[in-house]
Amino acid sequence: MRIVGVGSSFPVNRYGQTEITDALCAYWSGRLGERTALLRRMHSRAGVKWRHLAFPFDRYHQFKSWGETNRAWFDVAEELGAGAIRAALARAGLDASDIDALYVTSITGIASPSLDARLINRMGLRNDLKRTPIFGLGCVAGATGLTRAADYVLAYPGQVAAVLAVEICSLTISRDDLSTANLVATGIFGDGAAAVLVAGAERARPGPRIIAHRAVFYPDSEDIMGWDISESGFAIVLSQRLPELIKANLANDVDRFLAGHRLTRRDIGSWVFHPGGPRVLEAVETALALHEQELRLSWESLERIGNLSSASVLCVLEDTLTHHRPAPGTMGLIAAMGPGFCAELILAQW
Repeated sequence: MRIVGVGSSFPVNRYGQTEITDALCAYWSGRLGERTALLRRMHSRAGVKWRHLAFPFDRYHQFKSWGETNRAWFDVAEELGAGAIRAALARAGLDASDIDALYVTSITGIASPSLDARLINRMGLRNDLKRTPIFGLGCVAGATGLTRAADYVLAYPGQVAAVLAVEICSLTISRDDLSTANLVATGIFGDGAAAVLVAGAERARPGPRIIAHRAVFYPDSEDIMGWDISESGFAIVLSQRLPELIKANLANDVDRFLAGHRLTRRDIGSWVFHPGGPRVLEAVETALALHEQELRLSWESLERIGNLSSASVLCVLEDTLTHHRPAPGTMGLIAAMGPGFCAELILAQW
């Protein structure tokens, strides 16, 4: 089973970090008070220079309810999702009719019928497509979707599975949430979509080979990250304990996973990590004793587009394959972490 194509799609509205900070100060005009300086300081240290947003700044002032933002999410997610899948298909040299299964993940909007139903209509996907919407996994979901696609084509080696991660994080903003966690989140998260295609062994297409994967769940850590969902919509849950959890657990989890394949960290020549934010990436580097250069593409992705939740790890994978492709035979680790709290580890060979 191989990764045969990765693509991404972004809104046309692209803003510098300072522009976004100024717009948020205007959005919360008169309400931040002394926390204005805190907002600006946090945004300046977020490691983000640019982000794509679904709408121009003034549109966000017009949303009056969660229902309105959720309907807006559906329209934008459909457009970006179709764009990301088409980009992945073009890279793989495949047609929409080649997709046998579709896994769609998002944590920034809710709908039934789910987004995949709209994509079948919009893109002319097959009506016998096996579709699986995924909600609730947040930042880890792009990697989780990739493992589910790998499992699918392992069972059906003559088929192709697609994973789509689409996140419109800007639509989760709340006028009433002035918590420190939300101020941090508004400095990091952006909008965009990414898709990856995985082909079974009988399709014989070039691309990184998925060797194995492992999921890790950390008990009693539900309060580390996620949403507090109410009639007001999504409110970010983001604990300061997250970096310490990573430092305490990640190295052992990675080492045990690699040891099962007679490998060590020294054997990994390509690291594809979800860019959760500067403190997350620093914690990963500390835990795994990595140099910053080894996570360079993750840092650059954070700087260029921000954290796209489930889509980010797939964007780093796209950058790896299209601009900085490792030498053939290089062993790689694809990884992300998210609500639960949990981690998903994927061993690949380029």
